[in-house]
Amino acid sequence: MLAKRIIPCLDIKDGQTVKGTNFVNLRQAGDPVELGKAYSEQGADELVYLDITASHEGRKTFTELVKRISAEINIPFTVGGGIHELSDVECLLNAGADKVSINSSAIRNPQLIDDIARHFGSQVCVVAIDARQTPQGWKCYLNGGRLETDRFLMEWAEEANSRGAGEILFTSMDHDGVKEGYANEALAELADRLTIPVIASGGAGKKEDFRDAFTLGKANAALAASVFHFGEIPIPELKDYLCKEGIAVRR
Repeated sequence: MLAKRIIPCLDIKDGQTVKGTNFVNLRQAGDPVELGKAYSEQGADELVYLDITASHEGRKTFTELVKRISAEINIPFTVGGGIHELSDVECLLNAGADKVSINSSAIRNPQLIDDIARHFGSQVCVVAIDARQTPQGWKCYLNGGRLETDRFLMEWAEEANSRGAGEILFTSMDHDGVKEGYANEALAELADRLTIPVIASGGAGKKEDFRDAFTLGKANAALAASVFHFGEIPIPELKDYLCKEGIAVRR
């Protein structure tokens, strides 16, 4: 049985870590390098850094910050935001990132998934999907949740899988920051449909929510932000709890 991964997510705006609810009402959570270093020491399996306004503001992501993170952190980390072409990916990998996360740019140009997988390997390409439930079903959103698209979660995830994505990072916008659990039904359906790992995002409020994401949601990894940033769930404590619940985690 593959060990489940615990992944703190650091949303970056103006060089600082921030966290909101339902993608709005942002508050500061600390220095991204120091936070990342602390999580690495606490036993986090990976980190995700997202430049949350890069696509909306039409700029490239934060290469200098990535270099600083790489110098201080000894676990794999993924970087996302403002990645539109192969040269952006190359730049971030050269700066020390292990993987890149693409979201808006992938929906606008699905060929980018194929290109990243072919040039750098599928393991480098994480396709992030921000979606919320509508009367028509789970719809995908762009630009940090600002723009509704005509793409649906399941069919888009399947296309990303077939194009060579290495993982799907699914964030339920309805659950984001609410702390009442992940979107486990949608996660389980993704896990059943896809041949690649699914990372759960949006909704962690207590240790049981992680357990449920792994058991009910069949997720391969669980990502969270505020419960880690504000000290509500220490990572060692979370891993001890999951072990007792019979869930394999990396120690």
